[in-house]
Amino acid sequence: MSQLTPTDWIWRNGDFVAWQDANVHVLAHSMQFGSSAFEGIRCYDTPRGPAIFRLEDHLQRLLNSCKMYRMEVPYGVDELVAACCELVERNALKACYLRPMVIRGFGAAGMVPFDSPVEVYLPCWPWGTYLGDGALENGVDACVSSWHRMAPNTVPSMAKVAGNYLGGQLIKMEALANGFDEAIALGPDGMVSEGSGQNVFVVQKNIVFTTPANGTLLPGLTRDSIITLAREAGLEVREQPLQREVLYTADEIFLTGTASEVTPVRSVDRLQVGSGRAGDVTKQLQRTFLDLVHGKADDSHGWLTFVKAERASAT
Repeated sequence: MSQLTPTDWIWRNGDFVAWQDANVHVLAHSMQFGSSAFEGIRCYDTPRGPAIFRLEDHLQRLLNSCKMYRMEVPYGVDELVAACCELVERNALKACYLRPMVIRGFGAAGMVPFDSPVEVYLPCWPWGTYLGDGALENGVDACVSSWHRMAPNTVPSMAKVAGNYLGGQLIKMEALANGFDEAIALGPDGMVSEGSGQNVFVVQKNIVFTTPANGTLLPGLTRDSIITLAREAGLEVREQPLQREVLYTADEIFLTGTASEVTPVRSVDRLQVGSGRAGDVTKQLQRTFLDLVHGKADDSHGWLTFVKAERASAT
């Protein structure tokens, strides 16, 4: 498992502070009740310098998450884009992971949060392959978790908030304790939902299937990107409910997410998936995605924000 490597600077409420000084009170509302929103965003090393993948889309989702929880953020997307780019530059990073966070600070003693100030933090640090060395090339072993994802209309699954990841922690820890790399969870209806922090794709007869945005999962931006790239490659993509047993008979399975990127699954519940290694469709989509984010292919969608260009325009 990857460990967090400190950098020099964190952006906090409009100013840069030293990493070790970016502290919150132990009685901050978010510490007590999990009322914080966040994003995970990758910045890639490209021939044109550091480039942040789908930065504006991630930041807009952050603001949308905050709106659902009635958190008023005093910064807009453009301000946060500029701050993220300056953060990467100040920390002298070619590639990194950014985690914008909006928290409720110290104030309210009870569950109602309105007396707690809204605070915004932008940290970043170097981060390699999320599921371990060789995961992108060789795939991972997964299980079906005994823990289910939340039901629709319990908490908003489209909000990326800290509390939603308590279930993800249980799913992941159970998988590791039982000798697996990752787990796939079912929804309350017994249909495939998502991984501990990834969306799930299944390939059958060269058709790409993925679970729909049904109130049990976060419809990820990497998921959206892969759907777009697959269709552009002429592949048929179907968003539809998937039964658990589809995981045992699929030709290919892969997981997508900012941290996981495009990770093949080589077995589920110790049943081999396809040939037991990354299939042709998975490798094609993974290669297309990684070439784009590393600046080796044309970014026709404008998904990359080049830090140097953004900083130059700001000055």
